[in-house]
Amino acid sequence: MAPARDKGQQGDGMNRKRIWGWWFFDWASQPYHTLLLTFIFSIYFAEVAKRHFVAIGDNVSIAGAHAQALWGYGLAFSGVIIACLAPVLGAIADSSGRRLPWVWFFSLLYVVGATGLWWLMPVQPALIQAVVLFGIGLIGVEFATIFTNAMLPGLAPRAEIGRLSGSGYAFGYLGGVVALGLMLALFAETPNGRTLIGIPPLFGLDPTLREGTRFVGPFTAVWYVVFMIPFFLWVKEPRNGGRPIRVAAAMSDLWALIRSLRHRRSLAAWLLSSMFSRDALNALYGFGGVYAGTVLGWPVFLAGVFGVVSAVSAAVISWLGGRADRAFGPRAVITACILALTAVCTLLVGMDRSTIFGFPAPAEPVLAGLRLPDVIFFVCGAIIGGAGGALQAASRTMMVRHTTEDRATEGFGLYALSGKATAFLAPFLIALTTQLSGNQRIGFIPLIVIFLVALVLLRWVDPEGEAQP
Repeated sequence: MAPARDKGQQGDGMNRKRIWGWWFFDWASQPYHTLLLTFIFSIYFAEVAKRHFVAIGDNVSIAGAHAQALWGYGLAFSGVIIACLAPVLGAIADSSGRRLPWVWFFSLLYVVGATGLWWLMPVQPALIQAVVLFGIGLIGVEFATIFTNAMLPGLAPRAEIGRLSGSGYAFGYLGGVVALGLMLALFAETPNGRTLIGIPPLFGLDPTLREGTRFVGPFTAVWYVVFMIPFFLWVKEPRNGGRPIRVAAAMSDLWALIRSLRHRRSLAAWLLSSMFSRDALNALYGFGGVYAGTVLGWPVFLAGVFGVVSAVSAAVISWLGGRADRAFGPRAVITACILALTAVCTLLVGMDRSTIFGFPAPAEPVLAGLRLPDVIFFVCGAIIGGAGGALQAASRTMMVRHTTEDRATEGFGLYALSGKATAFLAPFLIALTTQLSGNQRIGFIPLIVIFLVALVLLRWVDPEGEAQP
């Protein structure tokens, strides 16, 4: 049922204030991915963990591999929890007609997990504690995303969904850029103890204890709390829309939906394809910072600059991808993005600090004091950010084409299951391959295979989707 018209309702069937409130979730939540998963905390974790493993007797190469493996196992465990609970909670939420209480609850996990990262000290680090707290926050942001994504079908007519989804991701990535810029300029210390703009970290944070960098956790939590205010003010559920929670009925409906997949080839193929593509993409996000910190030897501040380039690219290309989605459909956008990301993974496998596909890299800087491998990785970051953002936006649109508004949370719960059922797979394969080979670059080979499997499965996905429950 379409949302009731109010003062913000326009003649085109879209409530502008509600749409902006929904977009603000992307703005508020994106820093968890940008600052914590990809560009600052993951690199700080890799630095601290690698130094710890060296201190207990590993050589530098093995220490880096152990750091990457520990991070990978943590992401895998969080993925298993999300996979098991996502469709169940989605079905329960649809049975009750309520989504916002779930967003509140998982927002709390987000804030608790992010804030707790402050306590990862540079010496005698509590590595397991940091991985657990990071996982709690990751579970929070992933589940909150399920329930907010489920609101998308009711925001606009079908023809506008792709544009709104792309614009939402673009707005979110812009938020990530702003948050990352503030962290680099005001808090995260460079090797000389000052921030990127040459000032001491604010609030008297001690650079010798890495307090400027460690502040990224509390900063991300505060950012989320502040910018979720427009979401909770402007995104409302229908009055008297709540119904008693009937777990048995919800589980019955979910099981019926799962059984129906054998008769719905397009939806089944789409869920499988997205399962592999998003698994590989999330692993690429999760390990990109670790790769930069341990294979290329980048300090946190340089990875942060890299993050700005990547996030700006993501914002621009997500916005353009939304337009391409409206013009050509989501499947065409998804295909192009998977091909681009596969090429990036191939390059990461073939490159290290001194060679590119076996050829020696020039020893002298080629641009702004950066060597050729650094410049190439900057380009890779722009592609990862842009293609990743457009892929996620178009994937959200494709899922809307395979569900209905009244079953949207259940549908997106199943979509989350498809994204998380094997969410442990890519991190686990990277961790295992890295551990067995003792080589971080070789550890990225499974991502190439996973992306190609996702691409093949797209062949059976109907570009127009399905709307049958």
